[in-house]
Amino acid sequence: MSVNNTTQSQAYDVVIMGAGIAGVCQARHLLLNIPNIKIALIDPRPEERTEKDLKIGESTVEVSTLFFGKELGLYDYLIENHPPKFGLNYHWPKDPKNTQTIDDYYHVWSIKQPPLASVLMNRAKFERDVLKMNKEMGVDFYNGRVVNVDLGSGDIPNNVKVKIGNDYLELTTKHLIDAAGRKFIIGQKTDNLLFGPEKLAGLNNGSAWVRVKNVDRTIFHSGYDPTGATCSHYYATNHMMGHGHWIWVIPTDTQTMELSVGVSHHHEVIPAQSVNTKEKFYAFLESNHNILYQLVKSGEDIDFHYLPRVAHKSKILFSPDNWYVIGDAAAIFDPFYSLGMVMMTFQMESVTEIIRAKLAGEPDAEKKRAVYNAYNLGYVESCNHLLHDHAKQLGHASIMSWRVYLENMWWFGMIVPLYVGKWHLDLKFLRRFSQQSRQVIRTLMSHVYEQFNELIEKDANIGMMYVHRGQQLPFGYYMTQEFDSYLQNTKYESQRCNVFAYMKNIYFFVALWYLKFLWKGFGLKGVLSPGNLKYVFA
Repeated sequence: MSVNNTTQSQAYDVVIMGAGIAGVCQARHLLLNIPNIKIALIDPRPEERTEKDLKIGESTVEVSTLFFGKELGLYDYLIENHPPKFGLNYHWPKDPKNTQTIDDYYHVWSIKQPPLASVLMNRAKFERDVLKMNKEMGVDFYNGRVVNVDLGSGDIPNNVKVKIGNDYLELTTKHLIDAAGRKFIIGQKTDNLLFGPEKLAGLNNGSAWVRVKNVDRTIFHSGYDPTGATCSHYYATNHMMGHGHWIWVIPTDTQTMELSVGVSHHHEVIPAQSVNTKEKFYAFLESNHNILYQLVKSGEDIDFHYLPRVAHKSKILFSPDNWYVIGDAAAIFDPFYSLGMVMMTFQMESVTEIIRAKLAGEPDAEKKRAVYNAYNLGYVESCNHLLHDHAKQLGHASIMSWRVYLENMWWFGMIVPLYVGKWHLDLKFLRRFSQQSRQVIRTLMSHVYEQFNELIEKDANIGMMYVHRGQQLPFGYYMTQEFDSYLQNTKYESQRCNVFAYMKNIYFFVALWYLKFLWKGFGLKGVLSPGNLKYVFA
């Protein structure tokens, strides 16, 4: 939308600052769920994003893909515009000094198409395309910069001052959403941000990444594995693991053979000065993961970025004063497990329901805001906790394979069915089960992480756990095992999926995992230790 006068004023139901992935998706979700809602989107970047307008986070997982595809109605668009993703692969060098080929690594390969699809996303293209869709659906887009925000108290409207060229515009809204990422427009104004390892479960990480195109993918893998898999090994999120770091390898375009390769590194192990320029990053690849050095050098450079401080979180996500922070403006920790988009998904669905309830004048609207804020803050804390002691454990193939297996048990056994059944929007469920179960899980995981460290100090090898394979635990358990027919019978309405059956079963199988881990790592003494058994029967 253009501005012709020096001073103008417009009123909206919702104003969203930032037209990145969080902003454009939040706008579309509001439009699809609240008829006749009036929305403004503000972003200083041009609508036609360049190929260099890229950032961390190109890999989706089951929850975020369900949101993009099912909740936003973009399945066809995703198929036509973004590469498919065939799960998560993990690789550890057999000898860190010899990483010339993929055979020089230990592997945990994805072996088949996962039951729920995911995609590898070209973020710049996605944001550009969904912004266009939003405008066609009635969103007003202001290609300008937010210069001031005046936050109201209670139901007093919020005011946003926007500079567009040489002109200024005043936008008034009851509901103000900060989706502007690391600009932290609301976060800085309200002292709402938490930084530093002492506030982030010890997490102190940075990231360097490059985009290249026209790569020769056969350098990574020939594509021929007739007895090992029924899916592509290249079109996945490949994790190249090492001491104090991991590297993502994500294809983002099948036509231009565009590829994202980036390292998440822990400063206490790998200082910023080792990877903070393209030349240093390439030298790091050449020395530590030579196969990736060959791969990126086979193509043409698009861009390089370095972010010295990745992690942060917020004290409040959804304020009683009708402002909201979502996406990177709210929290981000590490690209591992693609949790940024998952946190964003839960946040956006919560925001839509809060705003819908408040616009409709429902009596429990404020209760929803408070409960959803608490749940989402708790989930953010859980995601933060999943990165605990990565600096010590990432490079240990045996221990890390056990860790990945356990963490995926919680994902497929609780988070995915909880999301599909919309239990994260059910107030009774959140009050009765969410906090209690989260505390039980976090207490167990803290104990297990310490035991992992103990085994690493002994340089123990307890074998590998393969997250995509079955027959590693009793009773035929496998990672995507279903304990309710919600997928076969399309139980997609709210509370149709039986999350309680999943919770009961996954607690049981996690207990079996833990007993096996104790036996392999600590023997009979470890299995019978009262200090360990209390977690089995918690």
